[in-house]
Amino acid sequence: MQKFKTTLLDAQGLKIGKVSRVNLSKSIFLGIALTFLSHNEAKAQLTATGQIRERTEIRAGQGTLQKDGEKAGLFNSQRARLNIGFTGYRFKVFMALQDVRVWGQDASSINRTTTEANNGILLHEAWGEIMLNDTISSIQNLSLKIGRQEISYDDQKVLGGLDWLQQGRRHDAIVFKFANKGWIADVGAAFNQNKELNTGNVYNGVPTAYGAGTNGIGTMYKSFQYAYLGKKLSFGDISFLFFKDDFNKYTTVTSGTPAVTTKVYGEGVWSRNTTGFYFNTNVTRKFNLTGSAYHQGGHDKDGRSISANLASVTSTLQVGRKLFVGPGIDYLSGDDGTKTVTATTDNNRFDPLYGTPHKFWGSMDYFYAANGFGKQGLLNYFFKAKYNMRDNLILQLDLHGFEAANTLSNGAGGKLSSYLGTEVDMVVKYNMTKMINIEAGYSIMKATNSMASAAVKNVTNPDLSPQFAYVMLNIKPNFLAKK
Repeated sequence: MQKFKTTLLDAQGLKIGKVSRVNLSKSIFLGIALTFLSHNEAKAQLTATGQIRERTEIRAGQGTLQKDGEKAGLFNSQRARLNIGFTGYRFKVFMALQDVRVWGQDASSINRTTTEANNGILLHEAWGEIMLNDTISSIQNLSLKIGRQEISYDDQKVLGGLDWLQQGRRHDAIVFKFANKGWIADVGAAFNQNKELNTGNVYNGVPTAYGAGTNGIGTMYKSFQYAYLGKKLSFGDISFLFFKDDFNKYTTVTSGTPAVTTKVYGEGVWSRNTTGFYFNTNVTRKFNLTGSAYHQGGHDKDGRSISANLASVTSTLQVGRKLFVGPGIDYLSGDDGTKTVTATTDNNRFDPLYGTPHKFWGSMDYFYAANGFGKQGLLNYFFKAKYNMRDNLILQLDLHGFEAANTLSNGAGGKLSSYLGTEVDMVVKYNMTKMINIEAGYSIMKATNSMASAAVKNVTNPDLSPQFAYVMLNIKPNFLAKK
């Protein structure tokens, strides 16, 4: 059969070649197919999700000991989030608007906002990420993420989102991200200011409107820089972290009658360095080991030299098909309570940076949370058990033994017992649907007189059997889901 010939012309009518009509049809079909595929690959994606999280708590010694005879606190707190994300060609943007409040803190009959200290509406996240490598690159990811964001790595012991708190934790930062063939390398930085300034870079890290900082230190960092390197292996994960956070320098001025001492902030920073590694390895198919070790050096927020350490090991053994159990230990160094602390004395207290303490040191949040507990560090001996009763029903039981990592002073030249108390945490998690979760927990502690002492919680006439209970409803809708 004779092939029909046709002449292809360009936009100016010039001859560009001859092909058969059959080949022309194939070319047109291939062009349409490639255009369709390219359109699908470049098609923008919009996500819209939300969260309503209601939590009712009964506190009878949560965070710190109550005095004997005091009544328990009862309240309901609420988190509402609206999350909007958009992915386009070589970029992503994400915003999370959040409102956190306690039922009743607003007067219901007047039209005004809450006081500044209790105003719960804020922008939890707002960031943009640009892809530095094209879609045809062999590198899995090479991007720059900038804006308000959560920064979370590994088990969240030192850097985490702190999701247990209704307000969570976020940072205003820029992060360079690399990922390829099991390697992850992130480099990030932040630089804080109280307002737009024409001159100088002095930063007050203790704003009057809210309690700044983390783990009870009461001061927000002026800036930070960090590098994270991780590698996924056939038997687990290993990672390295270097994190430097800087605190604005200050001097103290005493004046007036009676004398009042105030901080006067000036130029310059004191820098704290945290360096260490994390590992998560499957020793056997049913036995897992997770651990970390970190050292802190440099200077703390008050200019004192730091030399502090953290070491942690957690084991998990699968017993049967549904039960997971294992002991572990955390060590966080502290100061010798029998020695006088001066401005030139080294600080040996390890601070677990911006992590998730609720996950590790007891559900009652006695350690490395908002409430201080002295300067002697912590030994946490624990045994954890998890039972997957059904696919959507999980039971958890944690047993903690808490001990000061250094000497406790009785304030009269003697020493106190280092043992602080025993805590039992019980949690039930039930997934009603993929978007609805119900969780309930109960904790009880048997505290010692050392826990109540002036060196630790400083509570006179204490109730040494504190309790804590909560019920939490979590609804996370996907507004664009088809069903």
